[in-house]
Amino acid sequence: MIRIKARAPTARGAVLPTLWGALAVGYKFGCPLAQQEGLGARIVTSAVFFTVGTGLIFHVRRALLRELRLARRAARVAQSVVLRPPPPRLDGLNVAAAQLSADRGASVGGDLYEAVATEHGVRVVMGDVRGHGLAALGTVAALLGSFREAAHDEPELDGVLRRLERALARHLRERARAEHPASGAQDPEHPVAEEFVTVLLLEIGADGALTALNCGHPWPYRLSGTAVESLTHAEPLPPLGPFPLPADLAPRPCGELGPAESLVLYTDGAEDARDARGRFFPLPDVLRAAVLDQPASPQRVLRTLYTALLRHTGGTPTDDVALLVLRNERGPTAMVCGTVRPVTTTHR
Repeated sequence: MIRIKARAPTARGAVLPTLWGALAVGYKFGCPLAQQEGLGARIVTSAVFFTVGTGLIFHVRRALLRELRLARRAARVAQSVVLRPPPPRLDGLNVAAAQLSADRGASVGGDLYEAVATEHGVRVVMGDVRGHGLAALGTVAALLGSFREAAHDEPELDGVLRRLERALARHLRERARAEHPASGAQDPEHPVAEEFVTVLLLEIGADGALTALNCGHPWPYRLSGTAVESLTHAEPLPPLGPFPLPADLAPRPCGELGPAESLVLYTDGAEDARDARGRFFPLPDVLRAAVLDQPASPQRVLRTLYTALLRHTGGTPTDDVALLVLRNERGPTAMVCGTVRPVTTTHR
């Protein structure tokens, strides 16, 4: 669990309030004018106490703003460690990512994403924790930490998903014990029953083959030339948390990501974003506009989506939004003796 603690008041910070208080007390009991009952004396006394009170209020406000700036700075550092930006190039893939937080002052909310190159292929996770803002950051950290290890350790994608399920259950038990210390060391039967996480796992093989496991998350879009299509229309599994994963967990083949094709992964905050008139964000239409002029780099697609989302919501989204774009910039491949090797072209 991530905690951000405010500093205790220091002796230096208490000097100014003490001086202001001493000035007010000294005037009240030491100044002859303060003992008089005339109208002029009362006006002067009121002015003195008003000045002292105003000074104390400004001092407290300044101290609180300073503590808030320190807390936000610490939060930004923690968030950048948890949700680090992906590398711009990853095993022949061009990668770009961005996120919008619904909480003002927070750069990360309850959305998570990561892409890592492994011996099993490029593995990608995109998820959405129930809730948003810093309250969901602990769950994000637990899931991403588990994924970064499991993506390398597990030979099959279903093993990665089961590791994520165990990490989520362990995190929720620990959080329940921390929030309800009276329960002692005994694990609650249903630690946080209302908590859930939607998760999409993708594996991109060396030949571009796509394999996926989806627990309640929106399917990504595939961009091929100027065409925009959903990766698949299959029904996803339930989100992680409320229900256990099935015993028979088979990853789903989803075709391939050919050269110059892109995948756009997103959280439901993008599809569900509404404008002032209650209209949903037209994500497929915006993607079609982004790929009208070729080639459409991930950075351009991301910039188009980001700008359109802010314009659609008036700059104030009501839910966290995460976007991840991957473009296959590998050369053509061929099978040689059972292994995938790049095809080289000789120019004469």
